[in-house]
Amino acid sequence: MNRLYTGKTKDVYELENGDYLLKFKDDVTGENGVFDPGANTVGLVMEGAGRAGLRLTKFFFEKLNAANIPTHYIDADIERATMTVAPASVFGQGLEVICRYRAVGSFLRRYGLYAQEGQTLDAFVEVTLKDDARQDPPISKSALEMLRILSAEEYEALEKLTKQISQVVKDELSLKGIELYDIKLEFGRLKKDGQVVLIDEISGGNMRAFKDGVYVEPLELEKLMLA
Repeated sequence: MNRLYTGKTKDVYELENGDYLLKFKDDVTGENGVFDPGANTVGLVMEGAGRAGLRLTKFFFEKLNAANIPTHYIDADIERATMTVAPASVFGQGLEVICRYRAVGSFLRRYGLYAQEGQTLDAFVEVTLKDDARQDPPISKSALEMLRILSAEEYEALEKLTKQISQVVKDELSLKGIELYDIKLEFGRLKKDGQVVLIDEISGGNMRAFKDGVYVEPLELEKLMLA
């Protein structure tokens, strides 16, 4: 296999048939040993986090594929902590798309003059650049178009998919008495036809979820959801 990319929480390889293989790690984002899905650095290692993240990712991606919501997912091998996906290219050097149902994290830090902690948000979608040096700055639809990172049509597709996918995740969590506060997604263009699809993962490592007002850690979320 040819390794294409080494990321914070997973590595990407190219298979002989042209598909990609994602290898999930036990590294999670955060700072000073505290997990934070919005952080730009690996903050700690949680033993079993890779497989736990993959189990949830497999669960959610198969739900989405069954609902005809486009993803790059093909299959997964839990024991090897790997996922096979269709090849796709990211927008620019990578975007992160956040859907927010509660005012927490960076949203609250930026807009705390007007927002109260934990207040309800109506599936607010925002896009940030994957740019560690500049702390993943938010970017508007107009700027994305002007900088030729994506087209207006692609942005509309991305926003629509974000709300659809986030609602699926929110509904599934609610069946276990868990509330989704926010979730971070990634999208790309399929190499075969340019279709905008969900890529990367859906796991406890890229969302904030609470049960009875208490934050649910990534490993505990996987246990609660798939027990």
